[in-house]
Amino acid sequence: MTTLSQENCVRPIMGGSPLNNAEAADLKLQVPEWEIFEVDGIQRMERAYKFEDFIQALDFTNRVGELAEEQGHHPALLTEWGNVTVTWWTHAVKGLHRNDFIAAAKTDVLYRG
Repeated sequence: MTTLSQENCVRPIMGGSPLNNAEAADLKLQVPEWEIFEVDGIQRMERAYKFEDFIQALDFTNRVGELAEEQGHHPALLTEWGNVTVTWWTHAVKGLHRNDFIAAAKTDVLYRG
């Protein structure tokens, strides 16, 4: 069995269905530090990462950006002094897709270095 961090994102079907709550809960077991929440009826997942200073936070932001380009899946990123908040969701399905969990797992790998 492969882990999410070993998978690659795929192009979701525009207008397809987001993951249901049971599917999302099952995948979340592999990325337990991520929080699932809802904004305007759309589920998203988010995690804040801590750093010693702004330069380290900015470096991590740039590495997440490179990952996003490689995977063709792009997060919302908030970079602050000593903190980067990453939020994943899939616009095409208006909610969570397997891609979001894959990207979250890959983001965790980047953070662990």
